Amino acid sequence: MAPVGGTAVQDHVALAEIELCGELIIAASAADEDRLSLESIDEVLKVAEERGASAG
Repeated sequence: MAPVGGTAVQDHVALAEIELCGELIIAASAADEDRLSLESIDEVLKVAEERGASAG
C-alpha cells in the first residue's frame, strides 16, 4: 500500500524532458510538412538560447 501524505518525489530532470517532448509533439502536429526540420527542432528546444547562455 502506498504511503499517504506528502511523500511524492519529483525528478526535475525527468519533468523537464517530458515538457520538451510535449513541445516537440505539439510542434510536429502543427507542422505543415511530414517531418520537422532540424532547424525547427532546434527552435522548439531553444538550442540557440542554451548555447548563448552557456557561452556568456
